[in-house]
Amino acid sequence: QVQLVESGGGLVQAGGSLRLSCAASGRTFSSYAMGWFRQAPGKEREFVAAISWSGGSTYYADSVKGRFTISRDNAKNTVYLQMNSLKPEDTAVYYCAADASVGADRYEYDYWGQGTQVTVSS
Repeated sequence: QVQLVESGGGLVQAGGSLRLSCAASGRTFSSYAMGWFRQAPGKEREFVAAISWSGGSTYYADSVKGRFTISRDNAKNTVYLQMNSLKPEDTAVYYCAADASVGADRYEYDYWGQGTQVTVSS
């Protein structure tokens, strides 16, 4: 079992930056791949970024490539999402998720956090 708690969301102007954190409970955090997803009002939850258990492989949605960076600190049981050059279309609730294997399919992820709101004003 893994419990996930996101933090770091907020209101930011377009062009600004935020760093999201996802703290995990459990001693097996380092064995899980982690992903970030987001859901805007009236839209499906979509993939943002993912990272392998070791941190050696990362994957990004085309819409955030070059602006967002996913990283993890297994000693702190935490995964991060650094978001730069934010745009109004990045506004959404951001969720972290854990799975045995890394990927972009939200249906493959077994554990989810409660989400944190990110709002980007124009």
